[in-house]
Amino acid sequence: MPTHFCELTLETRDLAGLERFYTTAFGLPVLAREDDRVWLAVGDGGRLGLWSPGPKEFGDRGGRHVHYALSAGAGELNHIDRRLRELDAAPRGPVEHDGGDRSLYVEDPEGNLVEVWEFFVDGDGAEDGVAPLADEESAAASA
Repeated sequence: MPTHFCELTLETRDLAGLERFYTTAFGLPVLAREDDRVWLAVGDGGRLGLWSPGPKEFGDRGGRHVHYALSAGAGELNHIDRRLRELDAAPRGPVEHDGGDRSLYVEDPEGNLVEVWEFFVDGDGAEDGVAPLADEESAAASA
């Protein structure tokens, strides 16, 4: 079974603008810039690709995404919330979920919904991984 997400790509018509948003709002460092894409580091084992529209190698084409989440601890969640508000990015939250963990939601300049979630750092997921997210029927079937 795969162990974690390592790469996600988002499509944008404004590479520089979306790069500026993610480096400023979330502090993601630039790994590489190419003519049609920018790669940003997410933690020690992941990267976020910002791609211009059009065909890419291996049949990839970028594309619209509905929602994805970044992981952060409670202190970092509060820091990101303040930073987003300073940028007039209009974050929603922090929202408290069942179980007490919290998330912050914000749309990036391309309209992708980005969630910043403390579940895997300060919530039940910090100790138990994804197990607390499974419903009883699925958990029993996987056992």
